[in-house]
Amino acid sequence: MKTWLGVIAAAVLAVGGLARAELVDKVAAVVNRDIIALSEVQQRAAPELARLMDERDPRRRAERREQLLKQALEALIAEKLVEAEVRELGLTSSASEVDEAMADVQRQNNITDPAQFEQLLAREGFTLKSYKEFLSKQISRGKLMQMKVATKIKVAEEDLKAAYAQYAKDESQEQEVHARHILVAVPENATPAQEEEARKKAEAITKEARRPGMDFAALARARSEGPSREDGGDLGFFRRGTMVPEFDKAAFTLKQGDVSDPIRTSFGWHVLKVEERRAMDVAPYEEMRPKLELQLRQQKTEKFVDQYIQELKKKAVIDVKL
Repeated sequence: MKTWLGVIAAAVLAVGGLARAELVDKVAAVVNRDIIALSEVQQRAAPELARLMDERDPRRRAERREQLLKQALEALIAEKLVEAEVRELGLTSSASEVDEAMADVQRQNNITDPAQFEQLLAREGFTLKSYKEFLSKQISRGKLMQMKVATKIKVAEEDLKAAYAQYAKDESQEQEVHARHILVAVPENATPAQEEEARKKAEAITKEARRPGMDFAALARARSEGPSREDGGDLGFFRRGTMVPEFDKAAFTLKQGDVSDPIRTSFGWHVLKVEERRAMDVAPYEEMRPKLELQLRQQKTEKFVDQYIQELKKKAVIDVKL
């Protein structure tokens, strides 16, 4: 059950602005006799909705917004069904269990100062009391999942060996890239003129970097506006998926020695050079076994939880109005 609590309770600290969403008095769904307000759905989807501001296509932004709201509503419906089961089975949590769960959350977030923890909770719309109430509910839900799901989760040795074989195959085909970059920073609230100026500056740097015999590291020390400037823009070796998507795509598309076109990320415009590529080392089975077992348990947990929620939905009366 501790795994459930760690994942659920710690995750709430990564969700910003939930308590600050606009209240809208409209019913999104009725689950048996429990009402889910549209404001609850908006609050749940708030972090993802905020990131939609980067999507410039109005049609795609509207489609994605609708999708996010539906996903949030599905999650809330599942929670209502689980809460009803918790009440029916009389599952509760003790004060000591809540205190232990809260201590776990603080350890996972490297927080040792109680005042700092309360400040963090306040930023997410919690008081210490309301957060304890939140944890209490999570503990009760965790007990339910322990009863209904955990007993079904088994990872056989042959499953682990099959997972390792796939891992080894994937890793042997994968590469690491050693790259350098030059950053042209763009202010967070840049005007169109500032954005255009930065783009033109990045294009000029790209042309300069592509000159025969150009020392990219020296150019980075002279022209980059990023923290890696003193190291000649050196990013070291990294594997696929480590960097932001735009940067990652360019790094693993370029040939060794190539310089990219300007790449736009949230930090500004980057000019990237791939210095070297090398094959990934494959870790031995015994080293990977604990990690693979955890991954398989998480996959099986998600599968059985989804099955359990579907069973609860079949028994419930759900009226979706969104």
